[in-house]
Amino acid sequence: MSAPMQTRGQKGGEASLHAPSVSASELASYLKGISFPCGKQDILDTARNNSAPDNVIEWLDRLPDKEYNNVTDVEREFGQIKVTGSQR
Repeated sequence: MSAPMQTRGQKGGEASLHAPSVSASELASYLKGISFPCGKQDILDTARNNSAPDNVIEWLDRLPDKEYNNVTDVEREFGQIKVTGSQR
């Protein structure tokens, strides 16, 4: 039997979107210096400025576009996205 063929996109783009293994404390470190309440774009900008890896940025980009009151709100949504694999 031959090995299953990889479909286009399994390596690279799709592979980089697999749930990052990021702890709550690591996520908080990427958000260091952010002022709450804030929106999704503030979260993305702060994470980029704090050198978050590309796969974390890609997952943060899936956060709902809403106001976040504290890092716990962000962690909760991030965890939900990691579990469901999509934006809620």
